[in-house]
Order: sequence, then C-alpha cells, then structure tokens
Amino acid sequence: MSDSDFGPPTGPFGDGGEQGAARRAAPLPPRRSPLITALVVAGALLLVVATLATFWTEVLWYQSVDFSAVFATQLVAKIVLGIIGGLFTAVVVWSSIHVAYRNRPIYAPSPDTQAMEHYRQLVEPMRRTATVAAPLAIGLFAGLSAATQWDTFLLWRNGTPFGTTDPEFGLDIGFFVFDLPWINFIVSFLTMVLVLGFVAAAFTHYLYGGIVAAQKTRSTQAARVHLSIIAAVLVLVRAVAFWVDRYNLATAQSTRMTGIQYTEAHAVIPTKGILAIAALMCAGMFLSTIWTRSWRLPLVGVAVLAVVVVAVGGIYPALVQSLKVRPSEKSLELPYIERNIEATRQAYGFDDVKVEPYDTLTTASPGQLRNDADTIPGIRLIDPNVVSPTFKQLEASKGYYQFADVLDVDRYNLQGELTDTVIAVRELDLTGVPDGQRNWLNDHTVYTHGYGVVAAKGNTREDDGRPTFFESQIGTSGVLGEYEPRIYFGESSPEYSIVGGEKKEFDYLSEGNQQVTNSYAGAGGVQLDALRRMAYAFKYREINFLLSDAVTNESRLLDHRTPRERVERVAPWLTLDGNAYPVVVDGRVLWVIDGYTTTDMYPYSEMATLDAATSDSVTRTRDSVQAIRAGQINYVRNSVKATVDAYDGTVSLYQWDEEDPILRAWMKIFPDAVKPLSQVKGSLMEHLRYPEDLFKIQRQLLTKYHETDAASFYGGQTFWRVPLDPTRGANAEQSLLQPPYYLSLAMPGQSEPSFSLTSTFMPVGDRNLLTGFLAADGDAGSADGKRAPGYGQLRLLEPTNTTVKGPGQVYNDMRSSQVSSTDSGFGTLAQFISTTALQGAEVTFGNQLTLPVGGGVLYVQPIYVQASGAGAYPRLSAVAVSFGEKIAWAGSLDDALNDLFGGSSGAAAGDQGTDTPVTPGGTPTGTPTGGPSGTPTSPTTSPTTSATTSGPAPSGTPDADALRQALADADAAFRQGEEALREGDFAAYGEAQKRLKEALARAAAAAPTAP
Repeated sequence: MSDSDFGPPTGPFGDGGEQGAARRAAPLPPRRSPLITALVVAGALLLVVATLATFWTEVLWYQSVDFSAVFATQLVAKIVLGIIGGLFTAVVVWSSIHVAYRNRPIYAPSPDTQAMEHYRQLVEPMRRTATVAAPLAIGLFAGLSAATQWDTFLLWRNGTPFGTTDPEFGLDIGFFVFDLPWINFIVSFLTMVLVLGFVAAAFTHYLYGGIVAAQKTRSTQAARVHLSIIAAVLVLVRAVAFWVDRYNLATAQSTRMTGIQYTEAHAVIPTKGILAIAALMCAGMFLSTIWTRSWRLPLVGVAVLAVVVVAVGGIYPALVQSLKVRPSEKSLELPYIERNIEATRQAYGFDDVKVEPYDTLTTASPGQLRNDADTIPGIRLIDPNVVSPTFKQLEASKGYYQFADVLDVDRYNLQGELTDTVIAVRELDLTGVPDGQRNWLNDHTVYTHGYGVVAAKGNTREDDGRPTFFESQIGTSGVLGEYEPRIYFGESSPEYSIVGGEKKEFDYLSEGNQQVTNSYAGAGGVQLDALRRMAYAFKYREINFLLSDAVTNESRLLDHRTPRERVERVAPWLTLDGNAYPVVVDGRVLWVIDGYTTTDMYPYSEMATLDAATSDSVTRTRDSVQAIRAGQINYVRNSVKATVDAYDGTVSLYQWDEEDPILRAWMKIFPDAVKPLSQVKGSLMEHLRYPEDLFKIQRQLLTKYHETDAASFYGGQTFWRVPLDPTRGANAEQSLLQPPYYLSLAMPGQSEPSFSLTSTFMPVGDRNLLTGFLAADGDAGSADGKRAPGYGQLRLLEPTNTTVKGPGQVYNDMRSSQVSSTDSGFGTLAQFISTTALQGAEVTFGNQLTLPVGGGVLYVQPIYVQASGAGAYPRLSAVAVSFGEKIAWAGSLDDALNDLFGGSSGAAAGDQGTDTPVTPGGTPTGTPTGGPSGTPTSPTTSPTTSATTSGPAPSGTPDADALRQALADADAAFRQGEEALREGDFAAYGEAQKRLKEALARAAAAAPTAP
C-alpha cells in the first residue's frame, strides 16, 4: 500500500487537505522594504510641496504688482471650465459604459459569443475600477482642453457691440468676434464628447454581447436604442455645425481674399442650410430604431446625408464656380472684393489714410530745400542699428555693463527744441563679470542691476565721428537732470535677484576705481520671510535661500524682470510689440511697450500672418527687437500703452484706444487692470510714439489695399511690395525687408515737422522704383490725458513721376558713384569705399532715410567706418545724399546737401564735425584730405596741387628750402598717421592728416612753376 492510497497527511502538524495545498500553491507576497516605501512617500510629498510652493510664489508675484484680480479671474475661469468640461465628458463616457453594462444580454454559450468570453474574464477583476478611472482620465484631458478656452469664454460673456453690421447676414461684428468663437468651441467640444461616448458605448456592448460580430452582425434592442440615441444627438450637433459654418465663411480664406465670395454667397450658404435640414432628418431616422428595431433607416439616413454632403456641399458649388463664376469672374466678384477692401481697411485702422499724388522733381537746383528748412535738421544720421558697439565701447565703463544690440529712437527737449535722440539703458551683463567672481552670492545678491541711460543727439556727431552725447558718464548729471539711475528691471536682467536689507549691492566704480554700493530701497518684488524663503528655495531649487546670511527677512526677491514678461503676465490678453523702449520721465526710467488687441474673426478682413508681417532685417539679425510671435489676425488696434518702472517694476496699463470694443470687453473682465487715458501725464505723453509693429502690419496690407477700386484690385497690376533692405547686401534673403525708420519730418501739407515713422513701397516685380511713401504721425503731444489731434494719421504719397529711383537702386548708385566731393582733394565715393576696405577698415552703410522734400525725393545715407583691431567701433564718417539722378557726399550732411543742390541747399542740417572724410592708410600721392578722425576717404589729386613743374627749385634758395621742409613735414605727418591708424587712434590720425594736408599745400606753394 502506497502513501497515495491514504491521501495527503492531515492533522495539526500536517499540510494535507485542500487548505494545505492552497497554501503550498500560493506564493508569499514579497516583503516591501520600509526604505523604498519611505522614499516613495517622501518623493510624493516633495512633489506636492514643490507644486504648492510654485503656486504660492505666483500668488505673491501678482500681489507684488497689484494685479491679483487678473490672476484670480484667470484661475477661476480655468477651474470652472475645466471642472464643467471634465465632469461633463466623464459623465457622458461613464454613463455610456454603465448603461451598456447594465443592459448586457444573458446568452447561452455559443460559438459566436464564446470568443469574447475570455476577454470578459480578463476585464472583470478590474471592471469597477476601470469604469470609474477611464472616464475620469478622459475627463481630465477634456477639462484641460476646456480650460484653455478661458479667454474665449470671458469674451463671450462680456462682449460689446461694434456698432457695425456685416453686409451678408446683417449681424453686428461683435457676433463674429465674441459669440461665434465660443459657439464653435461648444459645437466642437460636444462633437468630441459624443464621439467618445458613442465609442465607449459601442465597445462595452460589443464586449458584453450586446453587439455580436458574426457572419451577420446583430445587436440587442437595448444596444440599438442606446447607440441610436447617442448617434441622433451627435447628428443634431452636426446639424448645428452646418448652420454655424455659414457664419464662419465670413472669415474663410481663399487664394484671392478672405471672406464670402460669389460662390459662397449663392451656392455654399444655401447648401449649408440644406445640409443642416438633412442632418435633422438623419437624426430622426436614428431615433426611429426605437420602434422599428432595425438599423435600416439610420443607415439609409447616413448614406443620404453623405450623398447630400458630397453632391450639394461639394459638387454643386464647384459647378457654380466653374460654369458661372469663372467665365464672368470679374463682374461677379467685384461686390465681394469691395466688401473685402472696406473691411480690411477698417479692421487694420488705415481706412482714413490720406492718399495724395506727389509731383516729383528729379533735378536739383540751388535753394531747393528752402521751404523744407524745418525738416532738414530733423534728419537722423545716427543709426540705432549700427552704433550699439560705439555706445558699449565709450559708455559701458566695465565689461559687466551692456547695451541692446539695437538702440531706441526718442525725442527730448534740448535747450527748448525737440531733438530726435538715440537712447539706451546701461544694463547688467553677468557674462562680463570675471570668472573668478561668478558664484551664487555675487550673481544674485551683489550684481543685481544696471545703471543709468546714455543718450545722444540723432542729427549730429563729434569731429572724430563719435555720437554727440548729452547724457553719458556714470555719476554725472546730464541734460536729463536728476533721475533714479538703477535698472533693476530691464531687458537683460538676471532671472532673480535678492536685494534690500543690510546687504550692499554693487553700483559702479568711481573715478578713483572705488566701488560704490547701494542697498535697494524700492517697493518692488516680494518681501521675504522664513516661509517665503522656503517656497522660493523649492521654486528655484536653491538651498542658499535658506543657508546664506545674505538672505534675511528684510530682503526682497525680484523675479520675472524683463518688461515684456511683466506686461505679458498681467495682461495675457494683449499681443505685445517686439520692442520695449526706455524713457526718462519725472525722475524715473520707464520702459514703454505697445499692446495690441487682435482677433482673426473680423468678417471679410484679409488675414495677416504676424511673424511674417513684422519681420524685417532688424528682427532677423538682432536679438533685442523681435517679430511678434506666430499667429494669424485680421483685426488689430494699438489699444494699450504699458509702462514698467525700471527701479521698482511697477506695471501700468493705459487705455489708448477708447473706441476699441475688444479692449472695452477686457476692461469689463478686469475692471481695475487698465487705467483710463486721462491718467497719462503729459511728461509721459511726450515720449509715446506710433508703434513699430502696427506700422509694419499696416504697410504690408497697404501693398495691396492702397488700391480702393475693386476692378483694379482684381487685376493686381497696381500692387506694391516693401523694399528689401539694401544695406544687407546683394545676397540678402527675400524676407529681409527694409525696416521702417523714425525721424522728424513735415509731409507735404504739414506746417511743421512731427515725429514720424516712415517706409517706402516699390512695384511688384524686378523694377526698383519708388511707388509710394508712407508716414505715420507719431507725435502724441504733451497734454495730460489727451492725444495730439494729428497722432496716428497715416499719409501716403504716390509719386506721379514713375522714374523715381527706389532704395536699392540708389544704394547701388552710391556704392559705385564716381562723384567727388567739391571740397579740395576729395576722391570719389567708390574710391572712398574701396580704399577704406583695402586698409582693413570696415565700411557700413547706415539706415537709408527717404524724405519727400524739395518737391522730390531725397535719400540720405550715413556711412560708418570701423577700423580693424581690438577696441574699434563704428564712427560716422561721411554722408551720401541723392536727389533725382544726382549724388553727392561729404563729411557732413550740410556740405553734402550744398554739393547736391549746386552750392546751397537753402536749408541747414546743423550737423557738427569737420567737412572732410579721410581714408585710413591713404598714400601721399596727390593731396590727402583731412577730416573727422576716423573718417576715411581715398587719396586724390587736388586741383590746387595738380600743376606740373618744369624742374626742382635751385638748391639753397628760400623756395627750395621751404619745399624740402614741407616735404619732410608731409612725410613725417604721413608716417604718424599710419602709426595712429594701426593703433586705432582716429583722433590722432585726423590730426596727422590735417598736418599732412597743410604740409603738401606749403609744398605746392613752394614748388617752381613752368615758365
């Protein structure tokens, strides 16, 4: 007898029986390490604490700038939309699963149902969890998607009428801008939710046998009713979508224009209504399955709807377009082109542009600029795109200061006259701090701010080519008077700094190389305490917040410091200009940023791509000025002027466009965020200007929409283009457009100059001719809370002479010009450029300014020279001018204009500096010319020294001695000039050239003449 005959042993000491077998079969659960558990819990706690710390620091930041309501309104709107959208989605998905499961059929096992039995057994252990978890997970993503529409929801709730109706539907524009985006979102969101619900219901029915896929698919009555109801609601939503799509056609794009055209008006809009009715009928067919117990009618309805969509929604409009519209397109489309032109000009704010023909002269005569004597002194010669290295070399003082790579243009009252000014802020540059001094303490508690502004006159220069500074050296008081110079909030400020308390921060080095320190006493930033220090330690992952004795409860933390970022955070509904510029107002340095309200839902208005419209040669090659972020719009207003205090970071938003309905809606949403225009002080008003990016968008649209005749617009022969920047060279990319330029000028019909933003146009194609000149009046005035009447006026001149040269042609003519200056000893402009390059110096053509003066078009081109070697920087060396077919150049604008206009232009530019450009490394052949230091020209033979001689003077005669001495002096001066040039000392070089010129003149006088 074996042991198996008796079975497994049993009893208190045995492991026999079923329970023993189960114990032997079931593996023991692995013991979890307490350390791992503790680490997991600690990690989860750290994640929660870090999230809460980040949230709290956000609250603290908004409190510090007094914009808590903006943060709270956004947060509440996002939470409400997220919860509603997420819960609604989760409920629909859960109900679909729940109803399908509760109505599952009870089948006897069969080959058709047996295949799914295995999957049901796998799902069953986790069914309850999955039934709740899956809807919640889907609802979470849906809620996050809904939360992103917080701005669309708030605008829908607070939208105001535009007061203008669209010509097709007779609805106020506000319906398209405020209501239609929210309706579109609701329709698309419901479609998504219902599709998810239908899929969840169908899958559950299939899993539990409500739908059996065999040789012949069959379903239970409960499954049919359930799915048909969901499908009916889904089709009803699509019926609404078909109807709403009629209104979306008003902003639809085509190859020709934006908005409704003939085919849309006469074919697409009616068919959208037919499709909506067909969808309603299809929904009824889905509901019929409740009584018919068959999918036949719903399938027929879907098939019919598909046929209607293809035939009525696609084929019929295509036939109308090809058979009716195309043969007579011009006559049929003209009314819709007129709508597009009118809406575009209104939406982009150039419907009241003053267009004037300009009878252009092409010949230059003496005294021709007499009637424009007030404009000529406003010609800006200092190019803010070129002189940043000059500012840095002369005014940065130390390596830890920097200037933006593109400086800013403003105007200041100097000795009773408004003067165009190039201005920059001396900002902190941590990369310039010596490596041995780079550590957390220095980076965040010692080097915390920049210091002061530097400003130069825009229309003059010093004798050696440097700008004429009127606000410069650290520690000195200039024309701008006393102001708070410390720049704690700027375009290159560190990520965060800890300031205030007893800790002293570095200011600057005095003349005796003594370190001057200061402790921040402003109200900006967040006051720290123990808990806040801990929160910021989590946010920035920096333990020194807790350990360093430089961080105390008296310290303040400054973060989110760039002007653009601060305005974006307090006004996320604004599109900001790509350039913030500094102004000195009432003893403070303020950053000014233009804010735009935009939409892409203005009916019939042409779409513009923001990054393309605002991109030019400056935004593509410089860092401090950027194109607006990518996106499409068809409406824009400069509705807000924003300022950021450079010392305490205070952000102020001022209502600039009091008529803009979008701004009015946002002011209802955030009632205390935007201050009224009446609160803008006159001292600030003097520095507000026409915004650059708005002007770029408008000029891009005006390349087509300057044409108001629909028939001519249809042909497109009168379309223009914005010129390429000629100073970028022949190989410039097509997208490097010429930037607009600020300068003071009086347009024809204006009694006095105004600070303006200007640009030019050329015809489409290869012709480099001038077809238009656009100027925006940017003088906002100086009255408290009141703009100047002319501010924002656009003026467009259209030359009647079709042979006026364009910017590129003038630039090429200047570079190859064989015209010499009328001053004694000047060479040609082409020689000046080539000789300078041969000597290792670099010639840079500055901003090419175009001015409608003297009855024609005057081009002014400043020319900069930068020697090779360390410490060199661009110096304004000469000015080239062009009028009609004539070109002139000289060391000063005054002399160049006088040369251009036959000896006297009739107006005085008043630019400082000597008249004569010089060329580094010039040879002593001919009569070298003297001029501003570092201002090269080529050597030429002067008329006063070109006389031939029959032989040398008799040795030992007074004339011979004088000649030998003069030649010796000339040789010495030439060698001294060469040495000064190698050392980059243009001032010494200029003095040597003057001595050389004087010596050669003496030599010419002492030389014997032919009998």
